[in-house]
Amino acid sequence: MLATDLSRALDPVLFALDCGLTPDPWQSDLLQSRPARSLLLCARQSGKSTVTALLALWTAIYECPALVLLLSPSQRQSGELFRAVLSFHSKLEGAPQLSSESALRAEFSNGSRLVALPGTERTVRGYAAVDLLVIDESARVDNELLVAVRPMLATRTSGRLIALTTPAGKRGWFYEAWTKGEAWHRVKVKASDCPRISKEFLAEEFRELGAARFSEEYELEFRDDMEAVFAVAVIEKAFTREVRALWQ
Repeated sequence: MLATDLSRALDPVLFALDCGLTPDPWQSDLLQSRPARSLLLCARQSGKSTVTALLALWTAIYECPALVLLLSPSQRQSGELFRAVLSFHSKLEGAPQLSSESALRAEFSNGSRLVALPGTERTVRGYAAVDLLVIDESARVDNELLVAVRPMLATRTSGRLIALTTPAGKRGWFYEAWTKGEAWHRVKVKASDCPRISKEFLAEEFRELGAARFSEEYELEFRDDMEAVFAVAVIEKAFTREVRALWQ
């Protein structure tokens, strides 16, 4: 068992296989590279939550005693991701036992903790020294959340942040990070890139949703808010850096 455990620690892909998942190539890359800051722009049902749950469990087991926080816009969504982590834990032979467990919190026998919270600035304050911070549906959480959570990683040189989502318009911190941010590892997986989503299903969704909604949900386009008076591109063109301020 010691050799197996060492192999899992060195290669998270083996860890995934032992949890019952054969990862897609992009999932394998994310598992093995474990970048410090990741943006996952992935279509629904493409496997972004699955691979994130695996990384959360791997961190809890092999970076112990680790603190793993799972955030999303609602407590229900955070709870779903939490249950995915515990589901993989139940399938992994030789995994550390749970010393305590509730609907949204778990503590492992190795001292690691897993906590699921609704992603608001008010609920996350008070946590520190986080080893892995996951923000699910991150295009739909308030901008203030990122300001509140980034200091949690300050005292962990190996602390990691993973933000996963589908697009939610040309607004919010995720859109800004994806289009303009630096030092982010970006992963984009369209529905057509996922081998488990059939062309027939996508054709049906296109007919039901229409071109605009389909392009956002499945082809991952950031679209202007339908209720906005002006498009984002028009607003951005209204500003210039070529004019000096009067006080300069």
